[in-house]
Amino acid sequence: MIDKRLFSLPGTKKLFIMLAGLTLLQAFAILFQGKFLAEALVNSWEQKSLQTIIQPMTFFAVAFIIRHCFNWINNKIVENYAENTSEEVRSRLLDKVYTSGPAMISAEGTGSLVNSSLDGIDLIENYFKLIFTKLMNMSIIPPVLLVYIYMQNLASGITLTVIVPLVILFMIILGMAAQAKADAQYHQYTILSNHFLDALRGLPTLKMLGLSKRYSKNIYTVSDEYRRRTMNTLRIAILSTFALDWLTTLGIAILAVFLGLGLINNSFPLFPALVTLILAPEYFLPLRDFSSDYHATLNGKNALNAIFKILEFKDTDEDDSLDNFTWDENSEVDIKDLVFNYTRDQSNADSSLDIDQLKLSGYTNIGVIGKSGSGKTTLIRALGGFLTPDKGVITVNGQSLKHFKQRAWQDELTFLPQSPYLFAGTIAENIAFYAPKATEDQIESAAQKAGLTDFVNSLSLGYQTIIGEGGRGISGGQQQRIMLARAFLADDRHILIFDEPTAHLDIETEYALKKPMKELFKNHLVIFATHRLHWIKEMDYVVVMNNGQITEQGTPEELSNHNGAYKQLISNMRGDQNELL
Repeated sequence: MIDKRLFSLPGTKKLFIMLAGLTLLQAFAILFQGKFLAEALVNSWEQKSLQTIIQPMTFFAVAFIIRHCFNWINNKIVENYAENTSEEVRSRLLDKVYTSGPAMISAEGTGSLVNSSLDGIDLIENYFKLIFTKLMNMSIIPPVLLVYIYMQNLASGITLTVIVPLVILFMIILGMAAQAKADAQYHQYTILSNHFLDALRGLPTLKMLGLSKRYSKNIYTVSDEYRRRTMNTLRIAILSTFALDWLTTLGIAILAVFLGLGLINNSFPLFPALVTLILAPEYFLPLRDFSSDYHATLNGKNALNAIFKILEFKDTDEDDSLDNFTWDENSEVDIKDLVFNYTRDQSNADSSLDIDQLKLSGYTNIGVIGKSGSGKTTLIRALGGFLTPDKGVITVNGQSLKHFKQRAWQDELTFLPQSPYLFAGTIAENIAFYAPKATEDQIESAAQKAGLTDFVNSLSLGYQTIIGEGGRGISGGQQQRIMLARAFLADDRHILIFDEPTAHLDIETEYALKKPMKELFKNHLVIFATHRLHWIKEMDYVVVMNNGQITEQGTPEELSNHNGAYKQLISNMRGDQNELL
């Protein structure tokens, strides 16, 4: 029930030691509580003096208060640990997502990461609050009470010892069934999170294509399946709780009958029988508490496993082996036998890569074309250092590298994706993304080159206008212009990577952006993934992708002179609407 990886978290070992000591003291308080109560009842039954009754009842009250004080202290310690450790786990998770970047998002899914960072941490905190105290109570209190019961009455001790394994056996059987159901239910919850978030992000496209109703039914189907799995899990949880209560109640009843017959036959005195009967419910109570809360902790345990899985995700450390690197007209990149495979769910992933050879040099405009799923985005991500290849020979200016996750390489890189990400802040702050120390004049000059001046001047606050997270409040075309302004401002970065930046824009907006984008191409290595024909005319070199491989490469003129993959693809782009790019 306790994941060994928990001991890697700060304060866990210290918590266990403190809880063990306090729980042991609590066990003795429970023992004395039962002893003094039984003593008072026996004295009352034997009609002894009032003083012989008041004194043990006073001790009983003191033991009762001490017991609950220890329990309160235990809960406070665990609550403090749960709050601090859950925040520590959240911090580690966010740091991991930040350092792993697109590779992590591609492997786990955005919805899963968001769910783990928000709801998952709350589930973990509840898991910590429940599991430590319950487990420690179950491990320490029953053995202490059982030893005392053996000292009072051997037969009663044997009876309780025999009953416990039966209870634990039923707990294991039903717990394993509940665990399997909870695992499946949490997996379904992860699927639902990813599916819902992906559908929400793509809602404008689905609406435009007339597929919104179909996807609404799909979301309903997934949600209903999650509801059904949840009810099945709850059914088993309720059944196991009932079975445990029934078994422990039966055990206490059997013990009571046994003790009653012994008293009738005068087999043993009243005090041992009474103290045994008083302590028997306390003996089973930690076991019952643990069982009832076990099901409440299953989601927390699953969330913790999911987060540990993310934390154990293998990163590729940033490499600083490129010394004094700056891209210029004489720079070269030579790539051979580059292989990358997605090792997890590939339902939302682009094709894997298997590149025999690719050369990049100087200030060249390189177009990357191919059908949807041909591997364009994967190649772009690999070149940007966002994905780490499984193997390959990479040479930059004669220097051998294992991957492109080089600080010096990425400092020369400006990435322009399909959907530019704009954070909540002013327009000026968003333009200065790559150059946060840029002056106002530099920001305005970059905005002018990107064609943003008229739009900004129409705003009452100008460059200090606040825009929402993800670019809420401005159009897609203006978002792309802000992205271009970023690139103009970061003119000291000489590598531009475009991943179909105009894919979601109408033709008029795209042509309006083409002129500033062509201006941006000057004195840069440009890697431009596209499916629009007019961009190919601006390329010096074209790479044709299919199934993660380069089927053809060369200048547009060279590729047009023979009937190959390039010519066939261009033909499909011009006329055959069944071939979607």
